[in-house]
Amino acid sequence: MALVVSFVGISSHAAVGAYRIWSYKINGTGAELPQGQRVALAFPSNVNVQDPALFPSVAQLDGTFVWQDPGSGRQRVASAASSQAGQVTVSFVAPAQASDGNLQLYTSASGAAWTQVPFATASGGATGTTQTLILPAPVAPSVTGRPVYDFEGALPYATELFGVYQPVIGWISQHPAQSAALALPGAGAGGPHPGQAAGAGRGTLSDEALAAVAGHYSSPAAAGGLSPVGLMNLFRQYFFEFDTFLGAPAGHIWVSPGGTVEVIESSTRRTLVERLSEISEEISRKTEESLTDQDDIAEAVKEDNATDTKLGVSATGGVNAKIFHADASANFSVENTVKRGAEATHKHTRTQTAKVTSEIKRNYRTSFRTVTETVDTSSRRYVLQNNGMELANYELRRKMRKVGVQLQHVGSRLCWQLYLGEPGADLGLGDLVHVVEAPDLTSINRPEKLPPLEAKQVPFHFDIPFLHDAGPDDDAEETYTPHPDNRCRGLNESTAGTDDTIQFCFEVPLPPVPKGYELDCVASLDKHGAQVEFAPFDADDLRPNPDTAKNTLKLRLTYANFQGRKSLPFDAVLLYRPTEEANREIEKINADAEAAYRNEVARLQREAYGKAVRERLRLVSSLRARPAEDLRREERRWVFRSIIRLLEKWGQYPTSPEPAQGVYLEAEKIQRLFDVDEMLYFVAPDFWRPGPVNPPAVDRDSVGRYPVPPEESSLADGTATPSRPQAGSVVEVVPRPLPLSGQTVAGWYSRVDEYQAAGGQPSPEWRVNYLITEQTQPAPLGSSLGWLIQIDADARRNEFLNAAWVKVVMPVRPGQEALALEWLIQLEGDGGHSTPYDFRPGDPDAFRGKTVGEVLKLLAKQLQDSNTDVDKTLAAEKVFETGFDPLVGGFRKDPKPFEVFDQWIEVLPTDQIAAVMVRYDPRTGQQV
Repeated sequence: MALVVSFVGISSHAAVGAYRIWSYKINGTGAELPQGQRVALAFPSNVNVQDPALFPSVAQLDGTFVWQDPGSGRQRVASAASSQAGQVTVSFVAPAQASDGNLQLYTSASGAAWTQVPFATASGGATGTTQTLILPAPVAPSVTGRPVYDFEGALPYATELFGVYQPVIGWISQHPAQSAALALPGAGAGGPHPGQAAGAGRGTLSDEALAAVAGHYSSPAAAGGLSPVGLMNLFRQYFFEFDTFLGAPAGHIWVSPGGTVEVIESSTRRTLVERLSEISEEISRKTEESLTDQDDIAEAVKEDNATDTKLGVSATGGVNAKIFHADASANFSVENTVKRGAEATHKHTRTQTAKVTSEIKRNYRTSFRTVTETVDTSSRRYVLQNNGMELANYELRRKMRKVGVQLQHVGSRLCWQLYLGEPGADLGLGDLVHVVEAPDLTSINRPEKLPPLEAKQVPFHFDIPFLHDAGPDDDAEETYTPHPDNRCRGLNESTAGTDDTIQFCFEVPLPPVPKGYELDCVASLDKHGAQVEFAPFDADDLRPNPDTAKNTLKLRLTYANFQGRKSLPFDAVLLYRPTEEANREIEKINADAEAAYRNEVARLQREAYGKAVRERLRLVSSLRARPAEDLRREERRWVFRSIIRLLEKWGQYPTSPEPAQGVYLEAEKIQRLFDVDEMLYFVAPDFWRPGPVNPPAVDRDSVGRYPVPPEESSLADGTATPSRPQAGSVVEVVPRPLPLSGQTVAGWYSRVDEYQAAGGQPSPEWRVNYLITEQTQPAPLGSSLGWLIQIDADARRNEFLNAAWVKVVMPVRPGQEALALEWLIQLEGDGGHSTPYDFRPGDPDAFRGKTVGEVLKLLAKQLQDSNTDVDKTLAAEKVFETGFDPLVGGFRKDPKPFEVFDQWIEVLPTDQIAAVMVRYDPRTGQQV
């Protein structure tokens, strides 16, 4: 009878992960399979059989071992010696995919050589040394890398602390209730106020005003704001380093037979935004996104938490604990709040790690160059040589990391919550000191003014001829006087003969009138001693004289003796005065030259002003932000100051430093009850800030929070330059210092701009815009909303400054829960304490039939016992001692306190590339 080999089946096991356990049974007679006989199955070498030593916890693999047989090209899987005659089972680990293949059987007695034996696949079937049977397919497993169970005990290489805060409703604090009562009609008159902290009516909510407040805010979400207490559950996120594997191909190279190829790998980081910062040395830094500076998921998660403005921050055990807010709960059970907190933490952290993993994956880009000669380079160089006779194909595959992530609940804290208005109202802002240089006006010269035209005297020479027309006085020796009948004739009466007559009236042509002048009069006349007399120039018969139309001068002699000369020389001085038109033209020329000069000065002023604004915007946008830790410390101090002011107002803190012992005692009492170092706060978005129902519309007179200083200059008449001159007008300005020269900057500049209304509306739109240039960094968050911007702060500080209010959560110091609860009752009152507690599934039986106040005391006692239990403290630190403990299923639906409840794996790329030789079927094109 021949041996029979049959396929038993495939089974799964947590320890083998994506692999499966394959089992085959060999049956025969007692003589064929005596006790102690060893049996081995021979599979093709391309079947992916795993080493059984990797799975020590799988009992089915006890005694199984695998080895390669180079001579036959097969691998053998041998079982331990049979414990009973006639039957042996061989089990091994391989991928789950199945296919038909050739199988061989070998046997060996103890210490003897292996011998191939014939076998059948069914009782009574045909026998042979090689049979076809169901075998594992020669493929890789469905997942890459080793199963997570192989890393049991691995210590975390990084951790991150999270928290979830939930207000506990049912207790109505007197201070929020007082504010709410003022807003409710009919509730303000009898509303709660300091000094009415306790009373039967308030405990049972029979007080009319308090009942109105409780009824109006009856929903859990709204009632969370009335409660002064809440529960904070802390969770720790662990990061474990698992194995590495080769990812998808990043490139392909073929090498011909006998050929050699050098591959130079160059791994770079993709960048998008360039930021240049100058400190003591020049540093050029490029970042693509806010998370791509990190290559490790733990660091990326920490960076994402530091920039998330939705998280509250506290210092817990020397590290920052990121606390996010959950919905208010009416359930006081610690187990239930842990469950809800675990669900919220799972959603947040799973989404977050997926996000940062995606960012890191996009952070790598690898390029390859194929060269034919040796190049001296600092890049990684690989030499691929094909010594065979066939074409060799290589895939270049990136090495990937597997990082395991687990979440554990590490504790619960009772907290006091309160609200503060006007966040950061007295926090100072940084002013940028920037000296603006005056514009250089040396390139233009101020024009010289043309003087106005003045009267001028022009000398003029002319001769009066001796024109004798009757009488014997041809030698011009006689004296002549006007003829009685004709004043234009000179007469010399003769004693004998004819009387002498000469011409007495003359019209002398004048020289051309100078341009821009007109002849006024004859200023003087020099007769050079001649014995002549003239009639006045303005005599009636001479007017107009001088004749400006003819440009002549009229002369009439009244006495003349030429003394024997045929003509008499005269020198006159003509007085010319400037015309009004000429002086107006000069004034216009002067005014035009001055206006051109002033406009050029104004152009240089505007150019310098624009450059100064651009430079200042560049400086503002490139300012280094202050360390986030310092900003958070300032905010925390502001919160503490505001809390102390409220306690003074409520009579729970001394208002005077005298006596000093009172201040010290109260401060020590508060620090003893509350862990002030772990105080955390949440900011409410600015849209919740109360304001006018109909705020004034933006118009041309509106200004932003940081309006850019206007170009204040003056016109020639001393009036101010209009901010919006009419189109086409020429503004004449007097040079003045730039308005930026004496100012500092506290924020991002804004200005009001006009836009054409959409939809063809006739009225324009006005918006308060912020200024940018091609060199500025993106404007801070809130610039479009008109936020108060601190230019040297981060987004979290700007959101803090513009928040509607701040919600403060003060954890109670562990072990002081009962005393802190008593102190809070004195401070916040006992509103709602006497009302029945709404018992819910999952609550402890001790809560059944109790009032809200009684359950609060039980909760405080339970937390006090838990937080002072050393075993619970050790349970929170168990991972650091025992290492990674695989979580079956990956998530616990009902986690208990201090348990690991969530687990997943992230895959990250590295900067390493491996060359893997592959083969392809030339007929199908498939990889073989």
